Amino acid sequence: MKKFICGNDVDKMPGWAFRIMAFMFNIADFFLSAAKRLDRFNIQNGQIVIDYGSGTGRYLPGASAMVGSNGMVYAVDIHELAIRSAFRIIEKQKLKNVKPVLTDGKSVNIPSGTADIIYALDMFHMVRDTTPFLKELHRLAKPGGILYIEDGHQPRSSTLDKILKSGYWNIISEQKSFVTCKPKTQPI
Repeated sequence: MKKFICGNDVDKMPGWAFRIMAFMFNIADFFLSAAKRLDRFNIQNGQIVIDYGSGTGRYLPGASAMVGSNGMVYAVDIHELAIRSAFRIIEKQKLKNVKPVLTDGKSVNIPSGTADIIYALDMFHMVRDTTPFLKELHRLAKPGGILYIEDGHQPRSSTLDKILKSGYWNIISEQKSFVTCKPKTQPI
């Protein structure tokens, strides 16, 4: 039942679940700005950021403002509804530095070594094959780039185990709800 409700190991949630999630996030964001959560990631003007698993796009306006006109935010998601949501936000808020990218869950049409920062919030628990996923994030990161990966609906021990087993990332710190990683220069 937990897998059905939380989406563990499903890769892509059903459309109805996406719509319920969007509704719930709208209520939560009414009380606390989603952009405030991004403050923890030290996003700077001019950086290239990938919002992997961008979902409803709730972090896109904040990330766009943080990177400024010299930066870029890629909104990557496996769900067509997420990409549509990103385009709506871009149009409504006239964001010029956000680019939605639909992924098949295996690869992303973004050049290698692009991202200064990648954040994957409340989605890692949904990834079925975590090693190829983390390998693709490694490909996307610049040398010295940073990955912030949230536990989501799984225990921290599962998050750590998946990251370490992949052989692509060094864990540099742990916070209450996410892990900070740097790409290994010589992946296993």
